[in-house]
Amino acid sequence: MENSILQQLKSRLREVHDLERAGAVLYWDQATYMPPGGSPERGRQLGTIAQIAQEKFTDPAVGKSLDQLQSLTESLPHDDDDASLVRVTRREYDRAIKVPPSFIAEVYQHITTTYQAWAQARPENDFEKMIPFLEKSLDLSRKMAGFFPGYDHIADPLIDLSDYGMKATEIRKIFSSLQEELVPLAKKISSLPPVDDSCLRRRYPHDQQMFFGERVIRQFGFDFGRGRQDKSPHPFTIKLSMGDVRITTRIKEDDFAWGFFSTTHEAGHAMYEQGVNPEFEGTPLDGGTSSGVHESQSRTWENIISRSLSFWEFFYPKLRETFPDALEDVPMEDFYRAINKVQPSLIRTEADEVTYNLHVMIRFELEMQLLEGTLAIKDLPEAWHKAYNTNLGIQAPSDTDGCMQDSHWYSGLIGGAFQGYTLGNIMSTQFFDQALASHPEIESEMAKGEFQTLHNWLKENIHQHGKKYTASELIKRVTGKDLDISPYIQYLKNKFGTLYSL
Repeated sequence: MENSILQQLKSRLREVHDLERAGAVLYWDQATYMPPGGSPERGRQLGTIAQIAQEKFTDPAVGKSLDQLQSLTESLPHDDDDASLVRVTRREYDRAIKVPPSFIAEVYQHITTTYQAWAQARPENDFEKMIPFLEKSLDLSRKMAGFFPGYDHIADPLIDLSDYGMKATEIRKIFSSLQEELVPLAKKISSLPPVDDSCLRRRYPHDQQMFFGERVIRQFGFDFGRGRQDKSPHPFTIKLSMGDVRITTRIKEDDFAWGFFSTTHEAGHAMYEQGVNPEFEGTPLDGGTSSGVHESQSRTWENIISRSLSFWEFFYPKLRETFPDALEDVPMEDFYRAINKVQPSLIRTEADEVTYNLHVMIRFELEMQLLEGTLAIKDLPEAWHKAYNTNLGIQAPSDTDGCMQDSHWYSGLIGGAFQGYTLGNIMSTQFFDQALASHPEIESEMAKGEFQTLHNWLKENIHQHGKKYTASELIKRVTGKDLDISPYIQYLKNKFGTLYSL
């Protein structure tokens, strides 16, 4: 469908898109190379750009164009690109007009200064410094939810921003079902002699780690002609344009897993963004459709691929060539067991696959309590330590590795950020099982360092569609089923049942 009204709409949307991408450049610079002194002005700059973008997007002319296009698109198939553009833009427009542009500017300015304060306070274990910042973040989060009255739970509007259509009650049911399966599995494994993973904490020089990680993700299919990798305190992926998708990682010379799995995780996010239909650039269809689907891609490459035996059959000899001093006496089977060691741990991003979701559940419930008003910001560290003692039997020695470890609460609103990780874990196995059903040769190809079949399948079935489909529509379209935890539980039981001879 081509007409002047549609072209006018696309032109307006492209202006909004360009502003948002300009803001993304400023954010990337802040998180990577900007000196600390630039924070106050950077917050104001980001707030100004966000406000202008919001004003342009919520201009009544956009609503009028959508009204005029509605009847023209009703006769088109649901999967038609133009019909999808109008449908998705209408959904985002109806949501955006409820939020004042001045509020958006205030949020961006606040979270920019909060992130910089966190980056300084976290290594100093200074949670007290962050209390006023977080109290304002919580106040802004409640105000954001208040723009969408009629919710069942105050977190629902915030969850909807990341995982459209999901609600707190539904997520809690999913988490409860997972807990019933994961806790007994974790207890069985913890009763066995612990795996020796000391080989991961030998000396792995910085430059060689960067070289090896980039070699791996290049082989996955990450396009360095349209992307790059840098370092930041908390790894992230950001899309500046269809031809410029950037990731960051972090390196510890005495911990190989710390950086490597961050790199493969973020590469999964970036390959999703690089695979979106180029025709969608400059429109609301450009990007991943939900937090959960995005995490399904990162967790596929981080866990299902990078922690698999097939993967290391090809890459372990190359890893030993890169780090001969660290690994010359370590058989591949020992290394494989080390990277898949199951043990309660303090840091979410380093957690094993069996206990990882417990970290997410803890954060989700703390968010619920903060939003409900049953937990005060000043009491967050104590509540965090109590939850970790109860759920994982451990306690962080400091707030640095406690409630200050993740950047999310310090770089955004409180609520709606964490559930996507677990939803992504569940989706990853549903999608991967479908890929294997279509191409059984994928696993044997992995052992030869070949990933094109898998990458192409993901591009064709998931990446190219951008935001055309909601997460629930995409899952049904790809697998023929709704979201289902069964494949994920079976994957964990099969993998770790074999590893630990259960």
